[in-house]
Amino acid sequence: MTSPARPRLVVLGLDGLPLSLARALAPRLPNLARLLPLARPITAELPELSPVNWTSFFTAEGPGVHGVHGFTVLDAQTYALRIANFRDVRVPTIFERLGNAGLVSRVLNLPNMAPAAPLRGMLVAGFVAENLERAVFPPFLLGPLGSAGYVVEGDTTRGAGEPEYLLDQLRRSLSGRRAALNLLWPDLAWDLFVCVLTETDRLFHFLFPAVEDEGHALHGACLAFLREWDQLVGEVLDRFDALPEPKRLVAFADHGFCRLETEVDLNRALFEAGLLKYERPARDEWDAGVIGAQARAFAMDPGRIVLHRQVRFARGRVREDEAAGLKADIRHVLQGLTWQGRKVMKQVLDGRELYGVDVGGGNAPDLVCVPEPGFDLKARFDRAGIFGHFGRHGMHVPDDVFFADTRDDGRAQRLRDTGRIVLDSFCLGGVKPGGLIL
Repeated sequence: MTSPARPRLVVLGLDGLPLSLARALAPRLPNLARLLPLARPITAELPELSPVNWTSFFTAEGPGVHGVHGFTVLDAQTYALRIANFRDVRVPTIFERLGNAGLVSRVLNLPNMAPAAPLRGMLVAGFVAENLERAVFPPFLLGPLGSAGYVVEGDTTRGAGEPEYLLDQLRRSLSGRRAALNLLWPDLAWDLFVCVLTETDRLFHFLFPAVEDEGHALHGACLAFLREWDQLVGEVLDRFDALPEPKRLVAFADHGFCRLETEVDLNRALFEAGLLKYERPARDEWDAGVIGAQARAFAMDPGRIVLHRQVRFARGRVREDEAAGLKADIRHVLQGLTWQGRKVMKQVLDGRELYGVDVGGGNAPDLVCVPEPGFDLKARFDRAGIFGHFGRHGMHVPDDVFFADTRDDGRAQRLRDTGRIVLDSFCLGGVKPGGLIL
């Protein structure tokens, strides 16, 4: 008597890939083209950032439940900003739920999973792990990954001015992903395999016009890199094709992308409207300690507006009975922003309505701004003007998000639904896609 075959699910993350761009590039990227017959668009969670959306995948919940609302977290007492990480996630992951059911996960380069926590399987966390040591579980993976030259992230700090250096760094990180894939996949002692390729996001931030425009001087260099990326996509697809049935492949991005026309600094906009007061000059762009007691509101990346409430912040003076009127005033200011005669904001959403939680005493924003394409929202503390260009040429958008599924039933509409696909595939769901926005 033979035992039933082990069902396997493979998740391929294609960070930042818009479906429209995938279709345009497919004639020259044959492995990406293999996914297109299955592909359709879904929508990112808001704000449309990587940590928000990858956390929505690996928790199968929206930001109102998992608690990650952006790249940064502000200490309400000291006003110090820090980078969000896995410790900020408030609910169990899909890997924990699978592990409790006796199932094994292998996870490669998944953002916001550091510092790495034990799981039933293996983990190589992605951005924003401080180093490889904090990204890996179990620790014995450090040896072979280090020997292979694996890096969590290539150096993109020179991306704005040195495109050749950027492409070399992306090739370096891509080579490490291949080495890790060769290490984690072959024994097939897993039920779920997750592989995320983040190099496209980094490429698009600095060189999106070059990728998009065949006449751009750097288009050929970008396409050469994307062919290397496509080869690795093909290696994952070939490995999936070789798996025995039953099996399922789900490939998706965490947000879309478009060309950046100008950055829009919301803290400067609030300052010029008299709603944000500083108590001293900022030491740098992240110096939130400048927020003064007279400040009524401030912004956090990328379009999170936070009221300076008494119940929430050490220097806050906004009373709860003032909140509704203040939000209306801020919405009026932001909806009135224009650049070269064009309206900046598509929507300014209420945080409570968006997330379904009380934002007064929590870490959710009071308002969430969704810009028109081309306007990249920022929240710095040292900018002298609302508008400007600072070296990036591509920006996130919440729509046109790539999604493909070999067993697509049409229910997945947002990033949280991708995590629910995993749970449902192993009969651990209990919550169906398309539910209440959280």
